[in-house]
Amino acid sequence: VQLQAFGGGLVQPGGSLRLSCAASRSIFSRHIMGWYRQAPGKQRELVATITISSITNYADSVKGRFTISRDNAKNSVNLQMNSLNPEDTAVYYCNARSFVAVYWGQGTQVTVSS
Repeated sequence: VQLQAFGGGLVQPGGSLRLSCAASRSIFSRHIMGWYRQAPGKQRELVATITISSITNYADSVKGRFTISRDNAKNSVNLQMNSLNPEDTAVYYCNARSFVAVYWGQGTQVTVSS
């Protein structure tokens, strides 16, 4: 398994969740890491990315609420999600990409509901 995601679950509106994605060292050190999500009936969309030098990019819908970070000691990328709302409900996918390769992790379900 190249990428393995953890941390999904059920949370109430306004709550928080933290997703983590463990990668192999060779992937983590050479790829832009990111999170995407896909809600039922919708296309997969970008949530956030982080470069090897930790430059971040966020979808407008999550700016100010989500934070992506890299843990170089653990070869992992984390997504801290705060102030969650029902529109954040989706399957979240970890992603690693470079000019020559793209990797996807298995999805993890995030459900925001009261």
